[in-house]
Amino acid sequence: MTAPLPFGGGAVMNRRVEPPDSLDFFPTPPWATRALCEIVLGVDQVGGRMARDPACGEGHMVETLAEYYPQTGAGDIHDYGAGYAVQDYRTSSPVVAPGAWTITNPPYNSALEFALHALSAEEQGLALLVRTNWLEGETRFAELFAHRPPNAFHQFAERVPMFRGRYEPEGSTATAYGWAVWMPGRAARRDTDTRLRWIPPCKDYLFRPEDVRRWCAPAPAPLFEGAP
Repeated sequence: MTAPLPFGGGAVMNRRVEPPDSLDFFPTPPWATRALCEIVLGVDQVGGRMARDPACGEGHMVETLAEYYPQTGAGDIHDYGAGYAVQDYRTSSPVVAPGAWTITNPPYNSALEFALHALSAEEQGLALLVRTNWLEGETRFAELFAHRPPNAFHQFAERVPMFRGRYEPEGSTATAYGWAVWMPGRAARRDTDTRLRWIPPCKDYLFRPEDVRRWCAPAPAPLFEGAP
């Protein structure tokens, strides 16, 4: 199921506009987004709804979400040249749409602000792709987890390689990631236990060859015949 993106789309490598390093741009492998839709939420839960990615970068996540959601929206604080809205999500007005989802891979140091802002609209769902160690920290506990813990945390059993500024289909990493999920209309309370679930190895069947063709820049042509 696909749909046009109302706020941009079709990122092309040669249109890239590099952001400052501080923006922490690590594109999400498309298969990790499909794992959310097919394993964590289930296809039956996403059909007929809306999803938006407020830290979309070049569109790796939101354009994958469009395979499942008939309506998608996206924006980012930096203009990556992909045609998406340029805005700081943390200071924007939350879009109130019952049953809609905010799904994003936020900058690590801003993920708490993203979560608090998104959860101000309780009828929406929220899914954050975060490092597993994001569950630690006194500040995050005091401001978020003690009052609004996620309904579930879905830990990837395999690693999700992410690299600054680029998608590397065959890359590797020592960093562990998972999806923190707050269900729409079912916001967890202080006395509600967060469920821990595992996402089984799934890259092999959620990877698509077109991901490489779409998101990886082709090798430059040799300068002269016979050059490597």
